[in-house]
Amino acid sequence: MAKRSPLAAARGALLSMVLLMVVMAAGIFGTTYAGGSWAPKLALDLSGGTQMILSPKVNGSSDENVSQEQLNQAVEIIRQRVDGAGVSEAEVTTSFGSGNNVVVSVPGTISAETRQLIQASANMTFRPVLLSGAGTAVAEDARTADDKLPKPSAEPTNGSDRNWITADLYKQYEAKDCTAARNEDADSADPTKPMVACSTDGQEKYILGPVELSGSDISTASHSQETSGQGVTTGRWAVNIQFNDAAREKFQNITSRLNAIRAQNANDPRARFAILLDGKVLSSPVSQAVISDGKPQITGNFTEQEAKALADQLKYGALPISFTIQSEQQISATLGSEQLRVGLLTGLIGLLLVFVYSLFQYRLLGFVTMMSLVVAGIISYEAIALLGWALNYRLSLAGVAGLIVAIGATADSFIVYFERIRDEIRAGRTIPSAVNHGWQRASRTILASKAVNLLAAVVLYVVSVGSVKGFAFTLGLTAIADLVVVYLFTHPMLTLLSNTRYFGEGHRHSGLSPESLGATPLYRGAGRLRSPEEKQLSIAERRRAERAAAEADESASDEKKES
Repeated sequence: MAKRSPLAAARGALLSMVLLMVVMAAGIFGTTYAGGSWAPKLALDLSGGTQMILSPKVNGSSDENVSQEQLNQAVEIIRQRVDGAGVSEAEVTTSFGSGNNVVVSVPGTISAETRQLIQASANMTFRPVLLSGAGTAVAEDARTADDKLPKPSAEPTNGSDRNWITADLYKQYEAKDCTAARNEDADSADPTKPMVACSTDGQEKYILGPVELSGSDISTASHSQETSGQGVTTGRWAVNIQFNDAAREKFQNITSRLNAIRAQNANDPRARFAILLDGKVLSSPVSQAVISDGKPQITGNFTEQEAKALADQLKYGALPISFTIQSEQQISATLGSEQLRVGLLTGLIGLLLVFVYSLFQYRLLGFVTMMSLVVAGIISYEAIALLGWALNYRLSLAGVAGLIVAIGATADSFIVYFERIRDEIRAGRTIPSAVNHGWQRASRTILASKAVNLLAAVVLYVVSVGSVKGFAFTLGLTAIADLVVVYLFTHPMLTLLSNTRYFGEGHRHSGLSPESLGATPLYRGAGRLRSPEEKQLSIAERRRAERAAAEADESASDEKKES
């Protein structure tokens, strides 16, 4: 396959740039039909939002028993949950000392799913099933007589031992009505003792053994569509759990015990293992195999949103304390539109200064810098608007500052490229050849520079919280946009310009004039080419040669005067 000419490659790159901008604009236009907007979403400091004040309690007791350590842990978990739900630039703080409250401030209007995610304690436990039945209460005249109630004959040997079921526990089980409108959970039950619990839909009730695993044994969780044993997707959503190393062997032993029970009697309820969330049985599957990798799957009638919410709760951990919403109100912007206008004005001033410098230093070549900055700005704007719709990303004042800082970093790429081209022209190359060779040298420098910028932005984003994340995000985004623009716009544009008569012949105002740059002449005289063995000098070598020649002239002049 024949290699494309530089002009054809340049035209193709510019066409790709135009198509990219059009596709992104079309994407924004399409999102307007799904709740999106042409304007980027603004963060809490610029647009205001919703503030929730959460009042904590520990196992139903008053907040006087809440410690600062528990509050700090709760703040970290809530912050992770909110960030995991796609809410950008949220603020989670404590007001310890005056009610021991947690204050959650979220940009815009908070959704019902996010509100539930913030408030839920997500305390997950795993208990073996000892007995199960319909969720309705047994009528008093049909309840088991006292002489027929279970009587433990020995101490329980494992979590599935029936000796856990006492007469009092069985009476509580028969009297339990899980279908009642007000059905309290059993989240505060003693983890070392058996308990009576209900399913989340109230259709089934259980006698469960003591807790054998807890949410703290989970290392991570995710959601996906359920697959059958043959690897076929069922279309239902499930939550995938991965236990940590310490719990993996324990879970393997549990599933081995349950499988042994199922082998003796497939209908024995003790072959089931109940998964409880905040005291309610979320699922009670029958163990179908020994799970040795510690990666079970929770199935149920989940929607995608419910599966994601549960996975996020398990992934980021259970709250050490439960919360009730004390108040919820709309709050105004902390900085407001005036600061946004000042930030945008600052950016425009910086853009103007870069343009003036480019015109002064590079003459008409400076217009390429300006057009490149405009294209980079359009791409960054479109990306922020699309991310606002897709990931709920919100632009804060710190993010605006990141965009302003990026103007100078983007201009650096053009300066490196232009100076490389000028070096090649000074070395005696033709302007089209100088553009090509200058790009080969400059592209590696630009790529390394942007890689460092992007790495710094990623590290800053990972280790920081709050508005600093917004600064790091826009800094990284503009570094990527800069690379796209340099490769698909700036270099192709210069390639095309260098093949025009005005720039290609090095007009004095083009910024590429060989005479203005002190280029080495391509010809030594009429019809006499520079000899191939003549070395092309770098800038430093040429300056040293000029200084040596000047010193030699001075010495010759001094000797002449003395003589």
